[in-house]
Amino acid sequence: MTKSAFDKIKAGLNEAKAYLDGSADQKTFKIHVPSRVNVKKIRTRLGLSQESFAQTYGFALSAVRDWEQGRRQPERSARILLKVVEKEPDAVTRALAKSA
Repeated sequence: MTKSAFDKIKAGLNEAKAYLDGSADQKTFKIHVPSRVNVKKIRTRLGLSQESFAQTYGFALSAVRDWEQGRRQPERSARILLKVVEKEPDAVTRALAKSA
């Protein structure tokens, strides 16, 4: 391996470490909104029925059914929420919880 290749790999690893530990400049990272989301996979991994999934995360039951059966695709904002649900379901549940 050349020194140049080694230096590039090392720099990439240092950037990844900074991103993970929160010390990186957040302005340099862009978000990625997927064009498709596997709603059924997310829902079944969470062990929820379609109805429970819709109620828990604020989706219309008909939308969840349409997404899973391929009749419709979630809009951009729904795809963003679905990805957050996939990665951090408890955070979404806390954020959407009714306050007393």
